[in-house]
Amino acid sequence: MKLVCTQSDLNANLSLVSRAVPSRPTHPVLANVLLVADEENQRVSLTAFDLSLGIRTSFPAAVTGGGSFTIPAKLLNDIVSRLPDGEITLEDEAGDTVAYLTCSSGSYQVRGMGPEEFPELPAIEEGTILNLPPEALIEGLKGTLFATSPDEAKQVLAGVHLKVLKDCLEFAATDGHRLAVVQTANEKSEGEETEKEFEVTVPAKALREVERMLVMRQWTEPVTLHFEQGQVVFEWADQRLTTRTLEGQYPAYRQLIPPSFERQITMDRRAFLSAVERIAVFADQKNNILKCSIDSVNQEITLSVDAKDVGSGKESMPAQISGDSIDIAFNVKYLIDILKTAQSPEIQLQLNGALAPVIFQPLGGVNATFLVMPVQLRA
Repeated sequence: MKLVCTQSDLNANLSLVSRAVPSRPTHPVLANVLLVADEENQRVSLTAFDLSLGIRTSFPAAVTGGGSFTIPAKLLNDIVSRLPDGEITLEDEAGDTVAYLTCSSGSYQVRGMGPEEFPELPAIEEGTILNLPPEALIEGLKGTLFATSPDEAKQVLAGVHLKVLKDCLEFAATDGHRLAVVQTANEKSEGEETEKEFEVTVPAKALREVERMLVMRQWTEPVTLHFEQGQVVFEWADQRLTTRTLEGQYPAYRQLIPPSFERQITMDRRAFLSAVERIAVFADQKNNILKCSIDSVNQEITLSVDAKDVGSGKESMPAQISGDSIDIAFNVKYLIDILKTAQSPEIQLQLNGALAPVIFQPLGGVNATFLVMPVQLRA
């Protein structure tokens, strides 16, 4: 096998698939990336698979002898990323498990393993097939991934729940303390039949890679989603990502949103975020708790933190407030995450009591609802 490609192509694609290489592989070959050179199509594909998440990508190359082998992903990545721009030649000899890499600055030999030991990516023979607009997919993931639980032991809470409806895609994520729900348009191509409605919970780890890959390639054509029980595959152009789904009943998150509110506050999102980030310097010293005093008489909100033995901070800003005045407290990290994700000129807060769920809604742009539970104020 022999191929010639550019350093930039090999480096970019190797970095991409390496994110599916496990840090602690259960089998030595899983620490490798599978390289397949296709002489007929003059392309090279790279695959990494941790038995749950799999990523495959391909790129053009001058292939004069087809073949395949696996190479240690980290070692190859470390070498290629440091090579100068220009052409790279990769080759091996029949029956040999050593890859020979040559470039303008020198040559390297890397011992690998045979391709027969590398596990096949799951293939979905039947099930549901959907075409999703990439803009809607990116928008939904950006608006919800931050609210997933980082603890994989929490099962479905470690993923984003995707509902495919007739006219929209609904993304939801919660870690038990906050909730993010985003609805984006599910536009159909002309003549395309309306797909069946369905829902699935996909691990956040896999969806972060989907978002990263779509943004990096600036992909604009529909993304094909293949789904059957226990497995989901995202495909577009020369990219393929496969992942197991998260099993279990996702929480009935719509029931968490109060049907009505006693208070409503509208303010400039960027100004609110800037004030919160400044106050957060002291909140870091006091369990990340930020007090928010809502003054309906003076139509202003005062943010304050009193960190004992360290100092204190206070900032006020104007707001449009309806309803009675109230003091309420938040985890400052949750507040910052929401305000950064909202991406709108103004944001609206809707709330009832000091310990009841608070709804944040961006005014303009994405159709999103963010819920956060307040923190009890101590005297």
